[in-house]
Amino acid sequence: MVEKVEKSDEQWRNELSPEEYRVLRASGTEAPFIGEYTDTETSGIYACRACGAELFRSDAKFHSGCGWPSFFTPLAAESVIEIKDKTMGMVRTEIRCAACDSHLGHVFEGEGYQTPTDLRYCINSISMTLLPGS
Repeated sequence: MVEKVEKSDEQWRNELSPEEYRVLRASGTEAPFIGEYTDTETSGIYACRACGAELFRSDAKFHSGCGWPSFFTPLAAESVIEIKDKTMGMVRTEIRCAACDSHLGHVFEGEGYQTPTDLRYCINSISMTLLPGS
């Protein structure tokens, strides 16, 4: 079971940088190919930058060439929430942190990547913190 983190909007604004707030709390997207973890190959656990909840393992990360870090599965099914997203003129599946409800990115299916799940969790680098060697 995921322990819920609840904070006021004012608390989030005080704890996060303006760009972190824009992505994590206002469902923004960082520009492609600029994130610190796009090409990272360091072993460890990727945790939610807002609350520290563990989200993805580095061994589930793969190079998709899309401009954002990509994973084929979350650390545990209960670590993320999937929500239907009808913005931007398309239907996608938004991924949010199950602990604090922060926006992480989107998940896509059936793109033909040679991964065990045929899923691509496309995650904003700014939504995560890498805990090396975890």
